[in-house]
Amino acid sequence: MSSLPVNYVIENVLQYKMRGKVAYQSHLPAAIALNITFVKPYDDPNGKGYQRPVDPKRCHDFAVYLSKGEDALFTPVLLNACGNWEFTCYDQTRPNYGRLVCKGKASLMDGQHRLGGIRKYVRETNSDISIPFLAFHALDDDEEIKLFDTINTKAKGIGPSLSKYLRRDTDDLSWVATKLLMLKESPFLLIGSIIGKRVKGRHITLQNLYRTLHFLFKSDELAALSKEEKLNIALMYFTAIKETLPSEWLDYSGHRLTHIVCMDALSIAAGNVLSKHMSGNKKSIDYSSLIKAVKKLKDIDWSTTGPLRFIKGLTGSKALSQEITELMIG
Repeated sequence: MSSLPVNYVIENVLQYKMRGKVAYQSHLPAAIALNITFVKPYDDPNGKGYQRPVDPKRCHDFAVYLSKGEDALFTPVLLNACGNWEFTCYDQTRPNYGRLVCKGKASLMDGQHRLGGIRKYVRETNSDISIPFLAFHALDDDEEIKLFDTINTKAKGIGPSLSKYLRRDTDDLSWVATKLLMLKESPFLLIGSIIGKRVKGRHITLQNLYRTLHFLFKSDELAALSKEEKLNIALMYFTAIKETLPSEWLDYSGHRLTHIVCMDALSIAAGNVLSKHMSGNKKSIDYSSLIKAVKKLKDIDWSTTGPLRFIKGLTGSKALSQEITELMIG
């Protein structure tokens, strides 16, 4: 499985040591990378396999990502050269810079779906792409498995909330959600979390707000508003709710008002009301009508022991939004 019919050469390689292990860094064309790597499946008869089957959708998604062009950057794949690659420096004065002669295949430890997406991309576009890599000179089977396990169990993604925060300069709703958690005049200032970690008193994450804003500005006419207009609407609406129902807003354990299922329902309802009360030219918002409508929310029992204790999920949000819409418009 790991043998090669011919030797491959990789130029411009940096050799170094990582925690006593010899490693190499460089890049190589996709056509070569696909030929000099192999995967050890979890059901390998030798009992030393560990890779799960490839998910075709993840490969497809990565191929689509690559089609975005120069903005489609990605991290190096991680390899174990299994002692099959020989390094030679170009110049004795620079002993750590040179070429690798690949006499056998390297085990692909991390990057299976990236290479799968790259294979699909180069085949469909009849092009090539440069793939960065980090390769250990030689890890034994147990070391390889241990490193794979560490990468896939100890490392954690940044989470959707922090992801939205990082996109705030390029995505309107991410920007609005971030502002709602940072502005001192925002009703979410003391009950929200940007990084997505819920702690006592901070039960609404940036991802929660992003989702609920999506419902609020779902209609075409509202989606077309500028991010500043969206922020003003959200601030006005949720501030009006907090001022109308101050106890319910702050009492998370005793009331469902700021529970996500109810927040989504309130946003869906607000979108309905705003669409109805937008002026004829479809450019200005009748804020007074919305604030007046918010006052009617006092008629709902928001307690955790009342009728709302049964609503769950998006289905529950949509059902509650119909009741709230009828109440606010009526």
